[in-house]
Amino acid sequence: MVTGANGGLGTHVTKALLDATFTVVGLSPQIQQSDFGHSNFIALPATIASLDAAKKAVDSVITRCGRIDVLAHLVGGFTGGQSIAETDDATWQRMFDANLNSAFHILRAVIPPMRKAGGGRIIAIGSRAAEDPGPKVGAYSASKAALVSLMKTVALENKDGGIAANVILPGTMDTPANRRDMAGADTSQWVQPASVASLIVWLTGDAGKDVTGAAIPVYGRGP
Repeated sequence: MVTGANGGLGTHVTKALLDATFTVVGLSPQIQQSDFGHSNFIALPATIASLDAAKKAVDSVITRCGRIDVLAHLVGGFTGGQSIAETDDATWQRMFDANLNSAFHILRAVIPPMRKAGGGRIIAIGSRAAEDPGPKVGAYSASKAALVSLMKTVALENKDGGIAANVILPGTMDTPANRRDMAGADTSQWVQPASVASLIVWLTGDAGKDVTGAAIPVYGRGP
């Protein structure tokens, strides 16, 4: 199950998992079966803006597929440009809804059936800013730092259930949105989404079975 499956990173992750012979359910508010021309892809137009919505999505996947072996949680958002003193309540809440609360909802929905099935892999996308914050991105950095803490807690709480949970911390990724928002930047130093997708696939395989509770930096060559 991939949340944010048709986003700048999600497209690469979905394709990589399909190439690795997974059946992939791609969740996004605006997603269609035609977005991925693959017989093992299932489009799930949905949100995870609440626990009820997340549970409905997970129940739909289990009804269709029987179980969820992997959750790749890619949903998130970015807002910057304000100091902490200038940050308004709406911006703060928007960042925590996008980067923390969405994860909180889908984790609560997916962990019980994973434990019942005897295990699973959970991978979330954080940010370098979670551990290396900069000025004027305080709400974003704080929400991603909280996500790291949440994922480490999930890992500790579910070792006995055979669930491995990790969070990847990319630097600036070479996505269409970032190219648009940072026109003129040196993209040669940015992280390629395909690299993050490959890491996610590795974490789902036998070689990654003993990795849990990790916050994995993928900073690229940028400063």
